[in-house]
Amino acid sequence: MKVLTTATTTDEAERAAKVAVLPIGSFEQHGGHLPLTTDTLVASGIAHALAEEYQLLLLPPITIACSHEHAGWAGTVSISSRTLAAIINEVAESLERSGIEYLVLVNGHGGNYVLSNVVQEANVDRPRMALYPGREDWARARHAAELSSSAHDDMHAGEIETSILLYLCPEQVRNSYKHADHVADRPHLLIHGVSAYTPNGVIGQPSLATAEKGAAILANLTATFIATLKALQDNPSANGPRKSPASGRRIQQPGPSRRSGH
Repeated sequence: MKVLTTATTTDEAERAAKVAVLPIGSFEQHGGHLPLTTDTLVASGIAHALAEEYQLLLLPPITIACSHEHAGWAGTVSISSRTLAAIINEVAESLERSGIEYLVLVNGHGGNYVLSNVVQEANVDRPRMALYPGREDWARARHAAELSSSAHDDMHAGEIETSILLYLCPEQVRNSYKHADHVADRPHLLIHGVSAYTPNGVIGQPSLATAEKGAAILANLTATFIATLKALQDNPSANGPRKSPASGRRIQQPGPSRRSGH
């Protein structure tokens, strides 16, 4: 699979994309059968599919993010949420200076909670940024791929992540996935971290994974992304001024934004 884009500046000038897609992963333990780069590979695979289908500017992935719940497991590395937020905001500012108005964050790691706040803050004045896939997007993809496990039970290094990697890069998956199942509730995950609830780093059933399920998940996420893309490029304020929720005062919004013709 392609993790990094091979496009040249000439290619991107011809594409003239107005939407960029930024994969965000992590560098953290995924049991003994999946690599530390799992979340980055997942995010990059989804982002690459979206960029190809909708002719978006594909950015290189952020490979280290907020994995503090996996602290103590060998190989895991984290940055702070404020650092991750700063990186994304500076990337967005650079893109806007280049004439690219919209940024899609493709998140492959559930622990990157701060991304929701970054996106909400970026969209105060007008739509600028989107976060994908969301919880409902993943739920639809799980249903389309006919996964056997539930989203609750399949939290980490389980059926869905193993299936996606079996499809995208099977050479990265070790055969021990067939015997790595471990399911557990984790009522105080934010307090105690993952290590309190699993001896092998897995919370899920990777033995249920197949490459066919991974292909179906990716195909569904690619197809249903169109709704997020349309929402991002829709500018309700283009119809005129709106009322400030805080004061009821009418505030003037920027003029209509340029839209992509995808």
